[in-house]
Amino acid sequence: MTSTFPTISISTERLVLRPLDEDDVPALAEMMNDEQVAAWTDVPQPFTEDAARTWITEYAPAERAAGRGLDLAVAEFLTQRLVGVIQLTKANWHVRSTELSYIIAPWARGEGYAAEAALATARWLFHDQKFERVELRTAADNTASQQVAQKIGCISEGVLRNACIAHVRAADGTWSDVRTDYIVWSLLPEDLEGAGERPADTGGFPSFTDWN
Repeated sequence: MTSTFPTISISTERLVLRPLDEDDVPALAEMMNDEQVAAWTDVPQPFTEDAARTWITEYAPAERAAGRGLDLAVAEFLTQRLVGVIQLTKANWHVRSTELSYIIAPWARGEGYAAEAALATARWLFHDQKFERVELRTAADNTASQQVAQKIGCISEGVLRNACIAHVRAADGTWSDVRTDYIVWSLLPEDLEGAGERPADTGGFPSFTDWN
């Protein structure tokens, strides 16, 4: 029997993490068309509302049902505005480990939302799902994402050389691939002791996701 993540809602001081909903389509599409998202992820560009709807109604439910991962909308508690996405991929139910990534909307960066959402997700994984390891991968030049990993207490484990493809935009607006390194980070249950006292981070976005 395949283990799967439950359908859940996680609340923090400022945020609600919940399943993606079709009402999120416009905000999700707008967020994914950001230049930083294009640079550090493999999200197709331009990212259409149809693509957002497919992600929400087909891809995310299929990943959860198969036990491979979980996609969560990150919304402001007070306004319900979509500020980002948390994605869990490569869930290993025997080892009890998963890879975590995050995207924060351009307008919401610098508010500490990425760290707040990632930390809440990690705590839920460790306490409720009895996971033993959360892994993050950040591109070597993606300093914002690295700051998030550091702020939530992740330990840098090493470098995967030449393992990441980032994207740069030319003057004519076209994108081209560039190879770079991944920095691998891990978070274990014992690393979270005192994490709540860490200062707020700058907003981040992932260097890696299985976007299909």
